[in-house]
Amino acid sequence: MYPALKPMKLILRGVVIYSLLGAATQLLPASEGPYFVTYTHQMEEQGNLDLENRSVLGQPQRGDLFGATAMELEYGLLGWWTTELYLDGQATAQQSAIFTGFRWENRFRLARREHWINPVLYVEFEDINGADKTLLEVVGHDSQQDFLIPNSVLRTVKQREIETKLLLGSNWRGWNFSENFIVEKNVAHFPWEFGYAVGVYRPLALEARPDRCNLCRENFRTGVEFYGGLGDTQSLTLRDTSHYVAPILEWTLSSGLALKVSPSFGTTDTSFPVLLRVGLSYEFTQFARRYHR
Repeated sequence: MYPALKPMKLILRGVVIYSLLGAATQLLPASEGPYFVTYTHQMEEQGNLDLENRSVLGQPQRGDLFGATAMELEYGLLGWWTTELYLDGQATAQQSAIFTGFRWENRFRLARREHWINPVLYVEFEDINGADKTLLEVVGHDSQQDFLIPNSVLRTVKQREIETKLLLGSNWRGWNFSENFIVEKNVAHFPWEFGYAVGVYRPLALEARPDRCNLCRENFRTGVEFYGGLGDTQSLTLRDTSHYVAPILEWTLSSGLALKVSPSFGTTDTSFPVLLRVGLSYEFTQFARRYHR
């Protein structure tokens, strides 16, 4: 049994790690949007490596406060193929801090040129345990009640799952519109589960100033995303499902560090009342070439 830790400890540890990396390497902001759950159609540029931390803080009704974090390593393998590795962990007050598993994600762009609507195929394998609380997506009948079971019990439950998504994205006059349809299946049992995520964002200014600054309007991107579950093959319905609306703000500093924050508000009884999401990211340009040198 791990000793009890404050839920924010993992988040603070991630901040320190990224700060040290930023002091040692020339970095640029990531090309993806500011979303936490919704994916855009944008792919990582070939040879670039993006490091990102996505953390969430929440508390179910009549449950313990928790903080969960997903450390993401995203690499542009080819211009049409982006691959990612996630390492997940969580800490729950009065319980423990544990490593909950990993995810291997791949995204494939289905059209070479930019179109009005751009499709991307997403395929992910998850090897996590039942104590995972990163909430990177909401599917099926996911509920805040699932988080009332102690870590000591959930950590023994294996969840090997295949997750696929159809990602659709459009850019228009500085606006980005993204729509995701999610299908998830436990490889051993359980029905297929469905979910969705939809987002829109825009930078506060489209033209960048010639000089470097931190508070320029073009360094801020703001938007909103909506996400939730759509039931499963046994009960394809909105009844007893969780849904959220989440405003988003992202700030990219001149040093290359990108910070984003999003309070998510549940709209159903099965949803968490409030979730606070925080993200940090860096992008190493042409990482493979630098490594070979």
